[in-house]
Amino acid sequence: MPCLFCCTLQVAQTSWFFVLSRMPTISAILHTHNDELRLGRALETLHPCDEILIVDHGSSDLTLIIAREYGARIVQPEESPSREARLARNDWLFCLQPNEALSEGLEATLFEWRIRPSAEVQSVPAGAISSRAQTASGWSPAGSETRLVPKIWTRWQGRLPMHDLQAIVLQGDLLRFSLP
Repeated sequence: MPCLFCCTLQVAQTSWFFVLSRMPTISAILHTHNDELRLGRALETLHPCDEILIVDHGSSDLTLIIAREYGARIVQPEESPSREARLARNDWLFCLQPNEALSEGLEATLFEWRIRPSAEVQSVPAGAISSRAQTASGWSPAGSETRLVPKIWTRWQGRLPMHDLQAIVLQGDLLRFSLP
């Protein structure tokens, strides 16, 4: 007959697994085409994401090799971003361009997002992020953009989610680089 400590430990481990399995997970989606000079910087900041999905548009440089070094899954473009979103393995999508990177503050916010119970984030329509663009004189504010969306998102503007005025504002910045 097992001891009380072993039974308690087993229940605690089962409960901990149940809590972990219910947390929201994030897939990063990036569209690439010959982005070898900037892709590594973007991928280096995606630590909070559980999956990196690269939608490659016929790169002929080292883009795909770099993507694989970061453990990205590479797929072909689909007819629409909604179809590409269905290829993601997780319930939330973080859309990023190869010339962008997450600030440390945004990385921390996404880590905090991941530890929230799924029930808590189900009522969130999307997440908006302040962006900053690199200029010759430094960094300039570039507005707020919706970039964290549920997998079932249907409103796209090109390859990125259409801005949603109901989106919650996430802390941290999305950094857009003008130089590789």
